[in-house]
Amino acid sequence: MAEAERDESLRQKTIFTTGEVAKICKLSQQTIIRCFDNGRLRGYRVPGSRFRRIPRDALIQFMKEHQIPLEQFDAGKTRILVVDDDPAIVEMIVELLERDGRFDVEAAATGFDAGHRTAEFRPECIVLDYMLPDINGNAVCRTIRKDETMKDVKIIIVSGVIDSSDVDRLFEDGADDFLQKPFKISELVERINKLLGM
Repeated sequence: MAEAERDESLRQKTIFTTGEVAKICKLSQQTIIRCFDNGRLRGYRVPGSRFRRIPRDALIQFMKEHQIPLEQFDAGKTRILVVDDDPAIVEMIVELLERDGRFDVEAAATGFDAGHRTAEFRPECIVLDYMLPDINGNAVCRTIRKDETMKDVKIIIVSGVIDSSDVDRLFEDGADDFLQKPFKISELVERINKLLGM
């Protein structure tokens, strides 16, 4: 993906995590959390969790008040959402993608969480396990494809249990690629690069 397109994609984001704000502002995440907790950075907590979220206007106001250049708004990394209910697999994929240095990676464990995180994080590519605890990956694909604002998101389905006859249905439901488990992380990166034209 061209740098200008990536910049535009970030500019369209409306809600940020404390980690994203830390990267944009070039501050530690703990500093951002302290600013949030003492009211200097406006935002809200995700109901039922400890996660904090910062709306775009609050972030821009915070940056202006603290003379942080708005040019830093461009995080410059490709956003990847990893969706899998196996914590070991998620940890491995996230760690290896982040080590690559070109990716900003977040994770979700259920189809419901995947939809929520997709709307919030605005990933450019989703690595989506087919078998999730609440709904299957093809249902997640259909939900994402119904949202016009997410039509450019690339979806790679991964599975070790799906029949070959079901793979065709995944593409019909909106998947862009399919990867059989187990796979090498280098192959996943190659698929991501190809889909995003990197």
